[in-house]
Amino acid sequence: MWKIEILTIFPGIFESFLKTSLVAKAITRGLLAVKTTDIRDFSSPPHHKVDDSPYGGGAGMVMMVEPLVKAIESAKERQPSARVILLSPGGPRFTQAKAKELSELNSIIFVCGRYEGIDQRAIDLAIDEELSIGDFVVMGGEVPAMLVMEASLRLRPDVIHNEESIAFESFSPALGDGSLVESPQYTRPEEYRGKKVPDILLSGNHKAISDWRLAESKRKTSKLRQQ
Repeated sequence: MWKIEILTIFPGIFESFLKTSLVAKAITRGLLAVKTTDIRDFSSPPHHKVDDSPYGGGAGMVMMVEPLVKAIESAKERQPSARVILLSPGGPRFTQAKAKELSELNSIIFVCGRYEGIDQRAIDLAIDEELSIGDFVVMGGEVPAMLVMEASLRLRPDVIHNEESIAFESFSPALGDGSLVESPQYTRPEEYRGKKVPDILLSGNHKAISDWRLAESKRKTSKLRQQ
């Protein structure tokens, strides 16, 4: 079982995500266990404040070190060997290779930042690594955590029944050196509004189809990289 802890100030964001599609099925089948924790539970009453203005001035607010570190320590008591990952634009970019690496861990603690960021001391004291989903900024780490979790979960054993669909997809080692995107896909009908399925896919020649798909993957990837 893959054990995931999610630390956030908005645990409700994850409710529908955890009840939908293959994520929900993985939980039902005992392949995944997820616990969401409100970081505010580790701040002082009555206001349960988790943010404050930054030292040195500047716009926005910063997540405070104490509630966050306490929340992480509490999660570590439940999952002592878990890797603690902060979703942050300041981390290295998430890749398919990283998804594979994370899928092989037994447990992960995802820390979802908010505001202008989190107190650096929390990173120094309690974070194992930072991960970014791209060179842009979103409102918080919740959606990135879902993305990283889903990309990694689908690589876990028995989560997706047809393992071939994982082996021959974008960025998989089976496609060249693992840097290619998947070739175009088609299904019925054979023709729609003047657009026909490529004849090669209807030929039944598996070698020719495989060669076409690889060539199309290379063409599509090259076009993508030029944009």
